[in-house]
Amino acid sequence: NPHLEKMKEDILYHFALGTGTHDFPALFGDVKFVCVGGSPSRMKAFIAYIAEELGLGGPGCDYPNICVGTDRYAMYKVGPVLSVSHGMGIPSISIMLHELIKLLHHAKCSNITIIRIGTSGGIGLEPGSVVITRQSVDATFKPQFEQVILGKTVIRSTNLDEELAKELMQCSQEISQFNTVIGNTMCTLDFYEGQGRLDGAICLYNEEEKLRYLQEAYDSGVRNIEMESSVFAAMCSLSGVKGK
Repeated sequence: NPHLEKMKEDILYHFALGTGTHDFPALFGDVKFVCVGGSPSRMKAFIAYIAEELGLGGPGCDYPNICVGTDRYAMYKVGPVLSVSHGMGIPSISIMLHELIKLLHHAKCSNITIIRIGTSGGIGLEPGSVVITRQSVDATFKPQFEQVILGKTVIRSTNLDEELAKELMQCSQEISQFNTVIGNTMCTLDFYEGQGRLDGAICLYNEEEKLRYLQEAYDSGVRNIEMESSVFAAMCSLSGVKGK
């Protein structure tokens, strides 16, 4: 964003961080991997696991929340790994990604990989399976993210890094701990009607219609459903960041 260069100070409001109050290169300059997920507690548990795996921490170690000045998001860091919560749904993760990408820019980071991890609803898979997203699709199975900007509809691509998908699949085969597949991820605008559930406050379709829709999704290559992948893919692609 060329407008950033004209700003005396860039305040990342929802992170409670700013270029005028924090030394971004000193704090984040060594970051190479960013893992994001919905829940703050899960992302804290994740950074504790990563710390132990990297030999940078162990049982009983505490990992302070870098965004302690706000209750919007939580952020934890161990070595070259940053763990950030993003809340639920496209609007929440979009706000987080804008500030995260600016943080990485101000910190002068390079060769960054961002991976979104989280739960999702599977289609045609055993519970507990892992889906590595080939591309994110909308609720009509199109690989695109649609957003209204200045009153105009803008459509952006949701393709993700293919080589990274292959690398992650190779890792899963070496670990052999989870059933892992590469497939498309459908991103919806809500948890209930948008995903064909029958137990929301409103439901104007029947089970037969639901199953027919899920079969169409499966036939199109969709293997799981969630609510953040489309804007994640679009923003990573536009920013030139390797994402999955």
